[in-house]
Amino acid sequence: MAKTSKKNKPLREKLVEAASYNLEEALDILFQHKSEKFTESVDVSINLGVDPSKSDQNVRGASNLPHGTGRSYKVAVFAEGEEAKSALEAGADKVGMEDLADEMKSGQIDYDVIVATPDTMKVVSPLGQILGPKGLMPNPKSETVTKDVSGAVKNAKAGQVRFKSDKQGIVHCRIGQITQSKEEIKSNLQYFLSDLK
Repeated sequence: MAKTSKKNKPLREKLVEAASYNLEEALDILFQHKSEKFTESVDVSINLGVDPSKSDQNVRGASNLPHGTGRSYKVAVFAEGEEAKSALEAGADKVGMEDLADEMKSGQIDYDVIVATPDTMKVVSPLGQILGPKGLMPNPKSETVTKDVSGAVKNAKAGQVRFKSDKQGIVHCRIGQITQSKEEIKSNLQYFLSDLK
């Protein structure tokens, strides 16, 4: 068994292994033992009991949390013309086409979300090997390939979270930060669970 630090010993003694806690108890424990050195994120992992080797059982989507995740996001958009203008008005950090693609090919990817319009996929598709492993490749299921770039940018800036099941059929998602109130985190979790259904 791993060695427990002095700070974590009281927490370890308080938790009962393999016990289940209701949401209120879990949030109480979480807030009693928050770190003072940095702002912790609050994540949730849900075992869906699906077989991810079957493509019809893969779970993927997006959820607009009512209180956001407590952090700001940088958004890049592949768009031209009016769509590019509306993306900039919505608050996109960078809008472009070939210039943005060249920037990403050179390894300068400091964006949290990348949005694309359907007609720009001819430029975005070759970036799949670069963006895919980082989880940044635009995808219609996660609402990042869309004609409504303005809405997608606003959602991303507001803290829209994307989720998908991993190889074990578990969905992992950030639902907030410890600096948010218990009510906000609880509300975010309930909203996420309703979107997951």
